[in-house]
Amino acid sequence: MYMEQGEIVGLFGPNGAGKTTSFYMIIGFIKPNGGKILLDGEDITDLPMFMRARKGITYLPQEPSVFKKMTVADNLKAILEFLGVDSDLINHRVIEILESFKLDHLANNNADSLSGGERRRLEIARALMTSPRFMLLDEPFSGIDPISVSDLKKIIYGLKHRGIGILLSDHNVRESLPICDRAYVVNAGKVLLEGTPESVAQDKIVREVYLGEEFNIDVGT
Repeated sequence: MYMEQGEIVGLFGPNGAGKTTSFYMIIGFIKPNGGKILLDGEDITDLPMFMRARKGITYLPQEPSVFKKMTVADNLKAILEFLGVDSDLINHRVIEILESFKLDHLANNNADSLSGGERRRLEIARALMTSPRFMLLDEPFSGIDPISVSDLKKIIYGLKHRGIGILLSDHNVRESLPICDRAYVVNAGKVLLEGTPESVAQDKIVREVYLGEEFNIDVGT
């Protein structure tokens, strides 16, 4: 399995197939039983999580990861302060990001008051503060309404155009598969297929074990 900067790669499969485990191995939360994790040819299999993060790998879990009792603006400021950004630049950067992610009208609201879609936007905005090269999104469309799904897809496309590599996994395959450049389907810890969204959706074995015979996608969405 591989991915490059500036592309969106999907990781799909039934429950228990190994998707989250794959994410955990990439970020260093668990070690693989075999094989290696390489970043630009460098073996990072034994590197701790914080060093992988410094090298540009960031992970957004399905569970909320914002500072719930802090305002939206302070969530962003906290990351910049931790990174040691000059205080004179912090407010300017926060305003810029708030506007870019359509969160400026919520700047003074506590993060625990946000809707699912708003929280997702804040989580991605915070992750972007660290200048990642690769972003892993676990169930990004879970628990959000259709309008928010559409907004989030636009944001993911924007990350791609920034040169960030996106690895995403989501049970909402109809929404997530069409935005991928490539996709992997895993089952029982093994890769069944790697290919374009069209080839994945049409594969007989994938349809039998995961998608179902009536599954179809519109790659123009």
